[in-house]
Amino acid sequence: MTELIGARYARWDGVGRPLTVITTRTSATPGVGEALVRVDLATICGSDLHTVLGRRPSPAPGVLGHEQVGTVLAVGPGEPPRCVDGSPVVPGMRVVWSVTVSCGSCARCGRGMPQKCLSLRKYGHQPLDPRRPLTGGFATHVVLLPGTAIVQVPSGLPDVVAAPAACATATVAAVLRAGRTELAGARVLVTGAGMLGLTAVAMASLAGAHVLVVDPDPARRERAHAFGASSVSGGELPDGGVDLAVELSGKTDAVQLALDSLDVGGTLVLAGSVTPGPPVNLDPERVVRGLHTVVGVHNYRPEDLLTAVDFLVAHHDRYPFAELVAGRYGLAELDDAFGVARGGGAARQAVVPV
Repeated sequence: MTELIGARYARWDGVGRPLTVITTRTSATPGVGEALVRVDLATICGSDLHTVLGRRPSPAPGVLGHEQVGTVLAVGPGEPPRCVDGSPVVPGMRVVWSVTVSCGSCARCGRGMPQKCLSLRKYGHQPLDPRRPLTGGFATHVVLLPGTAIVQVPSGLPDVVAAPAACATATVAAVLRAGRTELAGARVLVTGAGMLGLTAVAMASLAGAHVLVVDPDPARRERAHAFGASSVSGGELPDGGVDLAVELSGKTDAVQLALDSLDVGGTLVLAGSVTPGPPVNLDPERVVRGLHTVVGVHNYRPEDLLTAVDFLVAHHDRYPFAELVAGRYGLAELDDAFGVARGGGAARQAVVPV
């Protein structure tokens, strides 16, 4: 007889409707290639907020949440899942996992784009299947599917620092990889000083870049100094061009400013524009004569998640990442947590499901 364990998840029923905590039971023995994980702490990502506010489409009902850290309770029979570094996933292991689930065999996976797999599934973005509902981080448990990138988290990394690695930190690692710019000595512009922007500042400055930060919020600009910013601005073009511009706010005026800031040979990486917005002005002659590159980043590769965790393990004591997560809400308090998140600020709100 299959052993069942109790679990709970917060069901999102659509824009303007409260989240409902549902009690269910799930098999204590996951399927082949799967892992059952207890969610120790999750954080409300900006895309979760966009979904709840109706700014981006998402299936309803569903289980939101895709930034979390947890503990493996069980793995399926046969060959166990593997972490990105090749080590086997075992019960008791503390882990973070990717937003995406990829097949590994389609044309896009074969071209090095597993984050855009033709049969892509995403934690926190799937329609609810009442038979297998544990697909988002706002739950006591998640069932990790084959094709999920999993990275072990050392015990010394606090939950509030580790959880954002699954989205924010890994996304920034992907952004800087896509920028293909030698950061040592480079002039780097970061527009948007929320969690992603501050993470980009820390990563780039640690690599030896001169980092300029643009954000209209004075408190965010001030905090950027603690993450290694060389200079900050409320919205003015930097003096002289930049080698790399990283746009993480999604604001149209910030995209335009980042595009206009490029020096000859400069690269712009866009990652914040994940909801529809007005177009920007692009002068093709300037792009041609300036040898400019414009790159879009959405989701990330498995190696970016490993880079993110390695970075946080090595440097979380140097930068105040723990201050970027606030609150401590249970599943039944998620509506309150989203209410606080609507107020803005750099901090994520923490959700402790158990």
